[in-house]
Amino acid sequence: MSAGQSTGSRIVVGVDGSPSSKAALRWAVDQAQRTGAFVDTVACWAYPTVYGWGMTGVDPELPDVTGKMLAQTVAEVVGDNPPVEVRESVVLGNAAEVLLEKANGAELLVVGSRGHGGFSGALLGSVGQHCVQHAHCPVVVIRQAEN
Repeated sequence: MSAGQSTGSRIVVGVDGSPSSKAALRWAVDQAQRTGAFVDTVACWAYPTVYGWGMTGVDPELPDVTGKMLAQTVAEVVGDNPPVEVRESVVLGNAAEVLLEKANGAELLVVGSRGHGGFSGALLGSVGQHCVQHAHCPVVVIRQAEN
């Protein structure tokens, strides 16, 4: 499907290369195929946080490395001939904030869960939790399948 054909609904999925984000992408593509939607994949990168010292330099290849990770993940999950249109975006910023912004006007936001679970999950917070609490569209959180 070419980029010019995308007039249907949109599903946004966060991808970070983790097993749970691959499961989220797989689920999003399956859902898009069932509903006639297309998939917007989003990978985020941010400058490292440094306290107490001035930052001497940041790897200028960080955006490129993130883009390569996204492209490899999409290729691994959906293959060379995806059943729906899959777009890729690499964005500088906080993952939760970027995903919420990208999900404006989307039918669905899909994210993976790293599976902290229990009390530690409540203390740690997560991108998924933030998205569930603040998104203006339905959010699906996909847990990695247990081995």
